[in-house]
Amino acid sequence: MAVAATGFFDGVHLGHRRVVEALVSSARSKGEEAVAVTFSQHPRAVLQQDARDLRLLSSAREKEALLYSLGVDRVETLPFDRAFARLSAEEYIRTILRDRLGATAIVLGYDNRLGSDRLTPDRIVPLAESLGLEVTVVPPALTGAVVVSSTKIREALEKGDVASAEAMLGYAYTLRGVVVGGKQLGRTLGFPTANLRLYDPLKMIPARGVYLTGVEVLGRHYDGMTNVGDIIETHIFDFNEDIYGLDLQVRFKKRLRDGKRFENLDGLKAQLAADEAVCRALLGQEA
Repeated sequence: MAVAATGFFDGVHLGHRRVVEALVSSARSKGEEAVAVTFSQHPRAVLQQDARDLRLLSSAREKEALLYSLGVDRVETLPFDRAFARLSAEEYIRTILRDRLGATAIVLGYDNRLGSDRLTPDRIVPLAESLGLEVTVVPPALTGAVVVSSTKIREALEKGDVASAEAMLGYAYTLRGVVVGGKQLGRTLGFPTANLRLYDPLKMIPARGVYLTGVEVLGRHYDGMTNVGDIIETHIFDFNEDIYGLDLQVRFKKRLRDGKRFENLDGLKAQLAADEAVCRALLGQEA
């Protein structure tokens, strides 16, 4: 037997966390399994609703790790295809949640939509109860007066507002990938950079510009500054090791400025030095 919550959970932000906390609490009180039910693909990608522009806040692996970190017992990832998309809310609740996964109760976010008929919580509650399931509806999470949502977080990242994105996510927005070779221009200027190739090509990239970042490589944490342009390149402070081909994680802390072009290398070098000075001052304020 299980208590289930269902959704795409992109980013596992503060709104999702309220749902998951209610899920885990209900499951523990009933002595049942807490199951987060999510999907292999975003519904917009399958239904071709602006799929070309869709970028995700978390990869499948990141999402699963975040859900487990919140106390979920099992993450059930369902294949989302056109046949699945045709299921009505009644069919989904009855055949998938109740019969296949053994759910005795479901936890809904305030804006959950279920089935091809896109039922809202006020219609899902009596339907689920008629099928023998208890239902809990969780109110939205707010940051200030803003209702937290994956869409709002994407909008913040599109503007480079990584601080607002972090406030809504509950953690610093992170990119993960492998370090690849580049032109090594930074090294000639005294600012060697690690160029990042993302593991997940659909992962959302913050707006172009220069950021103060936290960096994880070789199992250790460092500070650095990252330029987001045609490539994602990070200068890691107080670090001088060969990390080509290794995993790298970049956590975005603060946007410093827009990207810009320089007439000569001396101008670029001076700007990089100024950027590093700003970063180190900000880090000093954190200490």
